[in-house]
Amino acid sequence: MSSILVPALRLASLVFILRALASWIPASTNSALDSARSFIYGITEPVLGPIRRALPQTGGLDLSVIIVILAINFFLIPIARQL
Repeated sequence: MSSILVPALRLASLVFILRALASWIPASTNSALDSARSFIYGITEPVLGPIRRALPQTGGLDLSVIIVILAINFFLIPIARQL
């Protein structure tokens, strides 16, 4: 089970990092980058949305991505050490 879980958690962490990076890069409409961004936003927003709503307002700084990455690593590190 952990042999599947570790790569899945690493991939999830990478997707959330890509989400954070994509928010900094401007993309024109209908470009390949815009399509990739839409896909990444679509798969990450169901996780980030509820966390964002639970957090206090921070003046435009979205801390939900950091919280999710920390949570993934909280579970990933002990599992990876057991392998």
